[in-house]
Amino acid sequence: MSLDEAAARPHDRLAAYFAEKLDAVNTLIRARMASEHAPRIPEVTAHLVEAGGKRLRPMLTLAAADMCGYQGDHDIRLAATVEFIHTATLLHDDVVDESGQRRGRPTANLLWDNKSSVLVGDYLFSRSFQLMVETGSLRVLDILSNASATIAEGEVLQLTASRDISTTEAVYLQVVRGKTAALFSAATEVGGVISGADEAVTRALRDYGDALGIAFQIADDLLDFQGDSAVTGKNVGDDFRERKLTLPLIKAIAGADDEERAFWVRTIEKGQQEAADLDHAVALLHRHGALEATLADAQAWGARARAALVGLPRHPVRDMLLDLSDYVIARVS
Repeated sequence: MSLDEAAARPHDRLAAYFAEKLDAVNTLIRARMASEHAPRIPEVTAHLVEAGGKRLRPMLTLAAADMCGYQGDHDIRLAATVEFIHTATLLHDDVVDESGQRRGRPTANLLWDNKSSVLVGDYLFSRSFQLMVETGSLRVLDILSNASATIAEGEVLQLTASRDISTTEAVYLQVVRGKTAALFSAATEVGGVISGADEAVTRALRDYGDALGIAFQIADDLLDFQGDSAVTGKNVGDDFRERKLTLPLIKAIAGADDEERAFWVRTIEKGQQEAADLDHAVALLHRHGALEATLADAQAWGARARAALVGLPRHPVRDMLLDLSDYVIARVS
């Protein structure tokens, strides 16, 4: 990708716009992930926090507050809070999924162990609540604590649904709303709340985050079957190999005949996978138009994200957020 193309990406433009604030967020994160008595905590946390993530979720908080004219420093605290919650869930996810790679690097549970990942994740959750309280806003605490509970609920639901081929699109959406969209929508909503924005504006920001998070996750599900591993940091087909029942698979299974259904039972429910199974799975996705239908769903959620913001006053950040809703889909279009 050329420098011009990179500069055109909306999350890069947001990062440039909020460069000073993001530096403050990163400084706060490093300060709060320190531990006087347990040096493994900053070791494990730094491995993930410093791994080159886009800081998309904290940028959403900064963006929402900026759009609403916020002048204080609680946006810095809340952006760090959101990143701590996100990092904690990644540490726990990698243990649950038995993952070996995250953002193109070995996972913390692989470099250290599962116990360290779980306990450091717990520590970061605790740190996030300390930061929330410092804003002095009960509503902010309510929004982010509810999001944390919803994320955990979504992960537990995924445990029971991800390898059950009778899982419906409605259940999938419930999982995605929990594990991904809940933090997106909380990140944008609290930016409006600390700014004292009108309720309609705060609701629009929340709805934008919800739709963007769903579009983002659906696009990620598509990238697992047609993405570039050098870009995504994942191998193509990882979700299939890990027996995760994502939206493309749900759509293909819905139209499966008896022979195809037996294939999905063997590979997803029973985990009896052979070398050629990924290629056959991808062929079935194409046979049933599952990838195209999944892309259409992602585009619809991206359009809902745009619709949530278009009624708000014009602002450079609003325009970048509108572009972001298009970009998360353009990755797979």
